[in-house]
Amino acid sequence: MEAKRIVFTKIGSAEILEEEIGEVSKNQVLVKNMVSTISSGTERANISGDLNVSVFTEYTEAIFPRYGGYSSAGEVVAVGDNVTYVKPGDRVAVSNGVHANYNIVDVKDVYKIPDEKVTYNDAALSFISCFSMAAIRKCRLEIGESAIIMGFGVLGMLALELLKAAGAVPIIVADPSEKKRKRALELGADFALNPFDADFSEQVKKITDGGVNVAIEVTGNGKALDNVLDCMARLGRVALLGCTRNSDFAIDYYHKVHGPGITLVGAHTSARPLNESAFSLWTDRDDINAFLKLIQMGRIKPSNIIDEIHSPLKAPEIYTRLMTEKEFPVVQFDWSKL
Repeated sequence: MEAKRIVFTKIGSAEILEEEIGEVSKNQVLVKNMVSTISSGTERANISGDLNVSVFTEYTEAIFPRYGGYSSAGEVVAVGDNVTYVKPGDRVAVSNGVHANYNIVDVKDVYKIPDEKVTYNDAALSFISCFSMAAIRKCRLEIGESAIIMGFGVLGMLALELLKAAGAVPIIVADPSEKKRKRALELGADFALNPFDADFSEQVKKITDGGVNVAIEVTGNGKALDNVLDCMARLGRVALLGCTRNSDFAIDYYHKVHGPGITLVGAHTSARPLNESAFSLWTDRDDINAFLKLIQMGRIKPSNIIDEIHSPLKAPEIYTRLMTEKEFPVVQFDWSKL
């Protein structure tokens, strides 16, 4: 069958194209997409032709077409012969799909939405949310420990929701944008600071009585990592959640990491077990199911972070903005408007 997909056809170009997606095999599920979420960092890297778009493969040239949209939600249309977990008509969150009106994915990449309390807009944030959740788990946050989020894009916003649910206190958001700092306070951060302030680390240490316990570094910027290391308590933990695609920076590891016993944690979503959760190392499935339960029970409200919802027909315009706007919002595509 054919599906309408958003395709990055060359650097700076996003088009809606009809592409053949084949038939459902025995372990696959056909999902009619309702909502998909832009993962701004990953999709900006893809449409801009960045070579560092995979932790598994080193590219020497940008190869197109490329795709985005790995976090979505929709309704099951058909299932393969071996699939018993879901049936046609089920509402599901989807990981590792693309921005399209129909996705064929492996059954391992679909997750039942518990009930109507969880909207498609909520569920379409599920896969992205488990990146932030894994980072928090790997830092082994305990109730009452302080936390700081460096960067307040979609991953930082989801990290804030989850840190609140996990019992972190106080929670500090650091972002140079005054608009984003204001948003952080509205969404429940205890403090919002400008990391470019000359006394930034002193402010953090004053708030946390000597240093922050857990840092979720979302920017992928070497300077931000260096800055947050100045804010850490002894034996603090720093999750490298943002993709640091450019390694051209230096860190004083002896004084900032080695001496105070700081733990640096690689928090790429692929760095997790595939089949069974362990302490601080949960599978995608377990994290996503936990996320959906947190929404169902009213512990978190991830749809609060969504800024804009658009028809996929506006994709060329939206991706031009992604390439050019310094403060790109949290955006979803509503596939019922195609």
